Amino acid sequence: MAEKDLKQGGGFFASIASSLSNFGSAMTNLVGYEGLEVVNPEGGTEDAEQEAQKGRWKQEDRDSYWKMMQKYIGSDVTSMVTLPVLIFEPMSMLQKMAELMEYSYLLDMADECEDPYMRLVYASSFFISVYYALQRTWKPFNPILGETYEMVNHGGISFISEQVSHHPPMSAGHAENDHFTYDITSKVKTKFLGNSIDIYPLGRSRVTLKKDGVLLDLVPPPTKVSNLIFGRTWVDSPGEMILTNLTTGDKVVLYFQPCGWFGAGRYEVDGYVYNANEEPKILMTGKWNGSMSYQPCDLEGEPLPGTELKEAWRVADAPKNDKFQYTYFAHKINSFDTAPKKLLASDSRLRPDRSALEQGDLSKAGYEKSSLEERQRAEKRNRESRGHKFTPKWFDLTSEVSPTPWGHLEIYQYNGKYTQHRSAIDSSDCIEETNNIRTEFKPWQYENLGAE
Repeated sequence: MAEKDLKQGGGFFASIASSLSNFGSAMTNLVGYEGLEVVNPEGGTEDAEQEAQKGRWKQEDRDSYWKMMQKYIGSDVTSMVTLPVLIFEPMSMLQKMAELMEYSYLLDMADECEDPYMRLVYASSFFISVYYALQRTWKPFNPILGETYEMVNHGGISFISEQVSHHPPMSAGHAENDHFTYDITSKVKTKFLGNSIDIYPLGRSRVTLKKDGVLLDLVPPPTKVSNLIFGRTWVDSPGEMILTNLTTGDKVVLYFQPCGWFGAGRYEVDGYVYNANEEPKILMTGKWNGSMSYQPCDLEGEPLPGTELKEAWRVADAPKNDKFQYTYFAHKINSFDTAPKKLLASDSRLRPDRSALEQGDLSKAGYEKSSLEERQRAEKRNRESRGHKFTPKWFDLTSEVSPTPWGHLEIYQYNGKYTQHRSAIDSSDCIEETNNIRTEFKPWQYENLGAE
């Protein structure tokens, strides 16, 4: 390229950078806070004023909340901030864990697959599929200590999750059917940056495929939520997802493209299935909010002649204009149709704040949320004053500490007691049918300590 052309090209890119900088400054001036950037994830600057005014917040709520939150900038706000109910969805984090099971048929296919590399194609597509749900910008409720969530009537799966720690917040989950077991210890670390928040997944997810006893381990990418208070809230997960077959050493490395200028690259995922010698065997490409496809490749990562790109997974149809952007399966998660007979009283479906929000009563939802949180604090005071220690029912704390890219994690292990509990109920002829809807939410293990 000639020197003149270089100068012209440099001027062109400089003008773009200048325009974007001015856009950011315009947004700062518009909302009245220095250093605060409001970004439209779909690109474009023509609707700057409208973009800055989008979101769930009334202006007075934004102003007061922004003033309160400034002192937390740079901090981990995982469990130190009480948030208003207007930014919540009628689902708890335990239910969000169960939502991963929507496309569990992919794990069934992985278990039945004879090809070790295609096995990883299906398994990694399963873990990609959850990101469609993670793009929802509503916040799930933090579970109460001892809260649980049960799910049946889906693919022959038995699912149980439990809030096993309050500070730091930690959940554990176990799912099982004839093809696989799925185990997760969930914990996150956050960094609040003002109008955005970085979320680092310290949790551990593992799947055992029953046919050959293959053990798969997941390391997901971090997530960034932008425009928390000002502008259109949106979610991005730039970075690598690594799924490793701990039995053979094969692995999948998928790169989530960051959302670039004018929305370029948003949702895109690309990568390879590698053998134990780190040689590429299958290329994978797609979008985490749409579908994933695969194609055999050579040692250079190029598609093999005579092969074609084939689809491994596609997101299911979803209701149009749903208030919370729920899929049909997400609605099932909240439904008692997926609940077992004689539901545990600690189940998330029974939370009064969740129910009120689902019915559109924000005032009652806020009151019930505050009431539950205060009761949780009172229970903790009673428990600690007597030297009691909270012990989960369905998961045991192990001596194992697992390293992650963002810190070490204590591991909780499913103890099998829920399987015994459910078998006893299902096989009993004398237990009366109960109306799950009328069951009172009771996650408390120590509520009577004050009376002792």
